Amino acid sequence: MSSAPGVSLVIPGRDCAATVDACLSALTPLLSGPHLREIIFVDDGSTDGSGDLARAHGVTVLRGLGKGAGHARNLGWRHASEPVIWFVDSDCVAEPDALALLMPHLDRPGFGAVGGSYGNMRPDRLLSCLIHEEIIERHLHMGDEVDFLATFNVLYRREALEQVGGFDARFVKAQDAELAFRVRAAGHRLAFEPRSRVRHFHLDALWPYLRVQRKQGYWRAWLYEAHPDRMSGDSYSGFVDHVQPPLGLAALAASPLLATGLPGVVTEAALVGALLACQIPMTRRLVARTGDAKYLAFAPMSAARAVARGVGFAHGVADVTARRVLGGGPLRDASA
Repeated sequence: MSSAPGVSLVIPGRDCAATVDACLSALTPLLSGPHLREIIFVDDGSTDGSGDLARAHGVTVLRGLGKGAGHARNLGWRHASEPVIWFVDSDCVAEPDALALLMPHLDRPGFGAVGGSYGNMRPDRLLSCLIHEEIIERHLHMGDEVDFLATFNVLYRREALEQVGGFDARFVKAQDAELAFRVRAAGHRLAFEPRSRVRHFHLDALWPYLRVQRKQGYWRAWLYEAHPDRMSGDSYSGFVDHVQPPLGLAALAASPLLATGLPGVVTEAALVGALLACQIPMTRRLVARTGDAKYLAFAPMSAARAVARGVGFAHGVADVTARRVLGGGPLRDASA
């Protein structure tokens, strides 16, 4: 028997019947390996039989409260029996060595968590490829030690989760970044292992993707209200990324000026031009690395995403401001 610490896997899911079978089919074989001891699926109020599909794989199924992934993850890791917790999303399909590649990083002094990277389950869909290759490009430029980890494929020491109280479940989005910031502030180091991959069912339709990005923008406002020192960027994103939502919002807000004649046209052209200019570095890198001209489509997609994030961020700033003026109150759910 290996002397390595045991791992409990926690998978939150709501109405994920389309993907959870593939997810668990890839993960249950790891129970016969040296690390994984149990799999816990937290059914967070599904109405499509997701929990029954998970039970068919013989894993532990917990009934969540339907309050979101943060609540579900907290329920899962607190129920877990092992000292290391692996979080994987229900729309991800782990590669066979995904866990084994993460584990050695927890032997390094001071490291409380380690995250991995993505594969693409929809390589035949343009939007999915644009989303995926941008993520991979960012991951290629991340170092071995980071200040941000996502939850689609991440190991946390249980003691680190206990120390900070787990996920702040009020955050519908950005809860992964929020947790990582607190864990790091508590003195734990964070590692990144790009060879550890889970293949993701990236969205393949633009409008649903933009709706998700609006929510991401909304919750970024709350994230920066809680962690203002992170507004300038992190291991995954930097200044050029963070300036795009305000530019996108400004371009949208200025669009009525087009009806005022030449000054309005010049103003709008300048804003749109600045937004598109921000897309050039990433677009160029994607085309150069893949050798595929289809990634020129990243520029308009990313510009549209910036507008959606900008709208969401403005909404979030308004709610943050209202909460301060009113003297507190719960975080608002951006899905409302």
